[in-house]
Amino acid sequence: MVKYNNDVEAVDALKVSFDALMNEVKKVIIGQDEIVKSTLISIFSGGHCLLIGVPGLAKTLLVNTIAQSLGLQYKRIQFTPDLMPSDIIGAEILNEKREFQFVKGPLFANIILADEINRTPPKTQSALLEAMQEKSVTTGGVTHTLQEPFFVLATQNPIEQEGTYPLPEAQLDRFMFNIWLDYPSMEDEISIVSETTSNIKKEVKQMLQANEILYFQNLIRKIPVNDNVLRYAVSLVAKTRPNSPHSLPITNQYVNWGAGPRASQFLILGAKAHAAVSGKYSPDIDDVKKVAFPILRHRIVRNYKAEAENITVDDLIQKIIDSQTY
Repeated sequence: MVKYNNDVEAVDALKVSFDALMNEVKKVIIGQDEIVKSTLISIFSGGHCLLIGVPGLAKTLLVNTIAQSLGLQYKRIQFTPDLMPSDIIGAEILNEKREFQFVKGPLFANIILADEINRTPPKTQSALLEAMQEKSVTTGGVTHTLQEPFFVLATQNPIEQEGTYPLPEAQLDRFMFNIWLDYPSMEDEISIVSETTSNIKKEVKQMLQANEILYFQNLIRKIPVNDNVLRYAVSLVAKTRPNSPHSLPITNQYVNWGAGPRASQFLILGAKAHAAVSGKYSPDIDDVKKVAFPILRHRIVRNYKAEAENITVDDLIQKIIDSQTY
């Protein structure tokens, strides 16, 4: 069992563990420091993560490397159009004693890589909903609890439309973070090519254990939040909702649907985690801003006017943040 003298000492230990994790993952993942940081913050917050980027940006390698550094059981599920819910949850089979026996699917692990999640039909996508929200799966009328910690890290390819099934808003809302991966810089790409075309292999060490991760997740929830920070986060989310008492002119003009209360919850959780890994004992408004983009960008639905004028969701979020007074 993890033990510290007090919560301040525990937050200091979290900062040390986080920095060690970052350094370990960066051995393999080059030039994606902010992506690695955001992914680890979602894990310490107990949230799920959606990684979006074109092929070849090391999305799968990132998840695999993080799983190794955390020492957690890791399973990869390649989503395809013919994948059935039982392929990921598991199924009941008739055993040698002529009794039905439940055989667990790959969902029974600590970290699930849902690779190209938008390539499978909604029936199979929805099989993840209970697991992501309730940390359990139900089959044959029996509920099976998943072992914690449990995270779904899903990937999507944004450039292909044929043969894909866009995730419904209800399922997108289950993901704490929506992280966009961009192309590496020229210097970073030179380093990537140099290291991946040689025979040198870098070993990733295990830096944490499952019980430590659960302890730090609980610690983050215990971190106090000032009332002004809480009000700022809730106000920020309220301003994304069109035709409401708190909406902005730009929201009414360009947004069909805004973020729900889960976004407010994730903003505070994410701000707490960001503060802790930055060496602070309580989050401030800047911590909320740091996690606002990945939390809000998949919860705001633009209207046709915004698409026609090429106004992105990130543009809208930035304008809403700029409008905030505190």
